[in-house]
Amino acid sequence: MTRVLPLLALLLALAVNALAEPVASPIPIGVAVATTSNVALFGEEQVNGAKIAEAVLNAKGGVNGTPFKILYQDTAGDEAGAINAFQSLITAKVVGIVGPTLTQQAFAADPIADRAKVPVIGPSNTAKGIAQIGPYVGRVSAPMTDVAPNSLKYVLSVDPKIKKVAVMFAQNDAFCTSETGIFQEAIKNLGLETVTIQKFQTTDTDFTTQVTAVLGAGADMVVISGLAADGGNLVKQLRQLGYQGPIVGGNGFNSTNMLPVCGPLCEGILVAQAYSAQADNAVNKLFVEKYQEAYKKMPPQFAAQAYAAVQVVVEALAKVEKDSGKKITAMELAEVRELLNKNLQNATFLTPMGEIALDADGEVHQKTFFVSQIKMNPDGKTGAYVIVNK
Repeated sequence: MTRVLPLLALLLALAVNALAEPVASPIPIGVAVATTSNVALFGEEQVNGAKIAEAVLNAKGGVNGTPFKILYQDTAGDEAGAINAFQSLITAKVVGIVGPTLTQQAFAADPIADRAKVPVIGPSNTAKGIAQIGPYVGRVSAPMTDVAPNSLKYVLSVDPKIKKVAVMFAQNDAFCTSETGIFQEAIKNLGLETVTIQKFQTTDTDFTTQVTAVLGAGADMVVISGLAADGGNLVKQLRQLGYQGPIVGGNGFNSTNMLPVCGPLCEGILVAQAYSAQADNAVNKLFVEKYQEAYKKMPPQFAAQAYAAVQVVVEALAKVEKDSGKKITAMELAEVRELLNKNLQNATFLTPMGEIALDADGEVHQKTFFVSQIKMNPDGKTGAYVIVNK
């Protein structure tokens, strides 16, 4: 008996060591966004932002002198794609995941990472309940309850005679259905009348029926919750069929990839934003400079939020090292994931969007929001989001 116990202890120790998984060098960070499907217009911008973050932050030393490397996975535009992407990144032993692109993908894929105790930071998930999915889920994208009403208030400040509002939204997208609820509540609270609610699909290209209904309702203002491609086509057809009033777009309109879709008819669209390229802080100025160098255009919100998501993961990893006194690459993967998650919460970060804080639930709290108006360039394909609520 006395000989058996030491042998068992040795076998148990060997088993534990066999299960221990060290963190690789460069430190792997996962980015799972949509680079294919109809959502790719957003995901491409997110990849661009993440690549700038990887270059800028590694040039500054990465994680206290250790470089990090981003592993990309395409989520495509549905829940199954996001689940597969998350599972691949978890298997690839990333310390944390930035993604996915869509809210409805987050509700499907985030619980998988949460159960595996892999921290997730949502770069563009703005519906209610994202941070509450689980203790390992957070986000840098402010909820639309904080952002969306600002654009309506701005329109009324310019034209207080507006009373009748048409609401249009993509009914097959969880974010859009959540956002339109926020818009409709804000419209009611501002004393406006919703004269028609029109639904469409993110895959639609013909909006004749919906636009005809809006024109027939005599709307003074149109509020749209859609994505870049369908939203752009809807705006184009609204203008082509004769609607001349103000158009307010939701968060899906915060993409310069929408501009070639509606072309010159994008002019004047108002969008509430969590990010402006004109934001005056040192982090944003460097981000804008590097983004323009790489892509020859101003960075959109989706790129800025992806940059911020990578940034907060890297800064939280640096704090793990400071607190533990150990290098990340000398630690066991599960321990790093746990400590990274801890340091992502109750923390403040200076990002391209300005100062943001993540609370104990991983929910983001942002100080500054913007309302911008699209100004198209003479080429009819590019333009800028110009702040109007200074």
